[in-house]
Amino acid sequence: MKIRVGMGFDVHALEEHRDFFLGGIKLASTKGAVGHSDADVLIHALCDALLGAANLRDIGHHFSNTDDKWKGMDSKFFLSEVTRLVREKGWAIGNVDCTVCLEQPKINPHIAAMKKTLAPLMAIDEDDVSIKATTNERLGYVGREEGVCAYAVVLLQQL
Repeated sequence: MKIRVGMGFDVHALEEHRDFFLGGIKLASTKGAVGHSDADVLIHALCDALLGAANLRDIGHHFSNTDDKWKGMDSKFFLSEVTRLVREKGWAIGNVDCTVCLEQPKINPHIAAMKKTLAPLMAIDEDDVSIKATTNERLGYVGREEGVCAYAVVLLQQL
């Protein structure tokens, strides 16, 4: 059986009085991520990991932030489309492992809802979706609460 591993990373600035979408759900927060779409940093990192593992370039290639077609788009659409592209190329998603770097809000209470939202978009079980969170110990742009970033690693299995 042939397998491939992909890694994704994304970062977005945080700004007061914006909606904050993370892992496909809206979180209560005084700050939200800034971006062309809904700026869901976790989904964007997942998309890049999946696309990379399947050798399909990156999220910007498929959903350019200079194309008004994607302005304000729900990132769950991107993940569904990326999953379709990966399957069309002959791959199935084995599992995903994600880490979000954010001082606040705390996301641990929301991880189950994120997994429940993301798993069906990738046609995998919730148990195959790992989401972890960490702070940056008040260091750098994450520590100063100026931004949020996410990392994702995926395993693809040939169909």
